[in-house]
Amino acid sequence: MLESIHGGWDALFGAQRKKLDQIQSALLGQDFVPEAKRVFRAVEYPPEHFRVLIVGQDPYPNPQHATGLAFAVPSGTKTLPPSLRNMMSELDADLGERVTAGGEIERWHHSGVMLLNRHLTTRPGGIGAHFNLGWDEFTKAAVEYLQHIRGERMVAILWGSKAQQLATSLPLAHLITSPHPSPLSAYRGFFGSKPFSGCNKALLELGEEPMDWSC
Repeated sequence: MLESIHGGWDALFGAQRKKLDQIQSALLGQDFVPEAKRVFRAVEYPPEHFRVLIVGQDPYPNPQHATGLAFAVPSGTKTLPPSLRNMMSELDADLGERVTAGGEIERWHHSGVMLLNRHLTTRPGGIGAHFNLGWDEFTKAAVEYLQHIRGERMVAILWGSKAQQLATSLPLAHLITSPHPSPLSAYRGFFGSKPFSGCNKALLELGEEPMDWSC
């Protein structure tokens, strides 16, 4: 399960070892998504790589969709999950011709966006099935570690109440908040929130390179 972790996160994993051992024990013998080698994909680059943080809830319950990166699906996915489809609609409305909005957001991960779920596993077919395993404690610590490394030089995009619980762990970051892109809440303020152009504006003000949101 720990294959993809970059050494830059070693201090975090050392401090969280007891919690992670408890979680791994709880997962023993269970089917879960994403597959074990993808669980920690969000930290396969060093903390210094990430100038933007986007927080999701938990993995897609469809094993074919779960990649270990929040909201991302495998390349070539024909039918996007509803939340990702709404993200692409907002991306197109926000930035228009400058993006393709095809849904392959793993590109963001490679270019400096940390796509982190609050809960890193779930049961196949079960949304929120592992909310009681303690992943939220670990990911809170991960966000605080990222904040420690990046300081003021980061933007955090927090969609929905689960993500916004982390606001107090990001006292130095520039925060962009709105309802979640889920069909249940997208029309309550996610659509029209322009998070992508807002993020780039904030990055430029921080002296950072803006994101290329092409996908």
